[in-house]
Amino acid sequence: MKRDLPALIGTIVLALLLAATVAAPFVAADPEAMNLATIHAPPSLFHPLGTDELGRDVASRLLHGGRVSLAVALATAVLAAFLGTAIGLLAGYHGGRLDALLMRLTDGVMALPLLPLLIVLAALDPTKLGIAPEAQSTEAFTIGRMVVIIALVGWTGAARLVRAQTMTVKARDYVRAATALGATPTRIMLRHILPNVASPMVVAATLSVGNIILVESALSFLGLGVQPPMASWGNMLTGAMNVIWSAPLQALWPGLAIFVTVLAFNLAGDGLQRRLDPRKA
Repeated sequence: MKRDLPALIGTIVLALLLAATVAAPFVAADPEAMNLATIHAPPSLFHPLGTDELGRDVASRLLHGGRVSLAVALATAVLAAFLGTAIGLLAGYHGGRLDALLMRLTDGVMALPLLPLLIVLAALDPTKLGIAPEAQSTEAFTIGRMVVIIALVGWTGAARLVRAQTMTVKARDYVRAATALGATPTRIMLRHILPNVASPMVVAATLSVGNIILVESALSFLGLGVQPPMASWGNMLTGAMNVIWSAPLQALWPGLAIFVTVLAFNLAGDGLQRRLDPRKA
């Protein structure tokens, strides 16, 4: 089989990024440690990417911010794929009124303007939901909140894809045979249909990760995502906005990290698509 060089490069870059971000707590300095004597310091031996407006190490914040951004993106892709697959399976298999209801819901969510809707969801006060203020400052809550917000509007593409695949697979002889033998709808969907729609769903989820990173970065940039002092690539760009002319490297590093990561996920996703569907090679 011919080697897919772009996909290989994307996969290697992703592996290195994941390894670096996972190892960040063990190899990088405290991303919140401030040193006002070294504000906007240039790259050096002790600060390979320089320091920011509060004297914090940019390399450390980049790695720790990558942990948050990648965790949000990967978890959101999984949750959105799960929701979309469940809705698509139900709509495609049962058809009729249930299909019409679920697809009108899908169309309604898709018709809403994405960024304003996300801003409204992100602006909701968790305290009114009974979540204690001290719990809201934890990394787990921050990541979970972003995952739920983005996944609530990010499942629609998966639902339409799985519905279309389900309607195709449902008409095949082995599914009809299982139905004739008395298999329950749940068993047919999970044992006979789901394995056949999994491949395109995995490809779509992989390709969606890059878009999710951009959405999370945009929300954090607007101050509605990950909140300082916790680092994310989006709020690092926010911090660099006011010093873009005096310290341009502060904006370069998180911007470059976002660009490289999104490109790597797209290359890997395209390669996975070519591998699973040779017709698109």
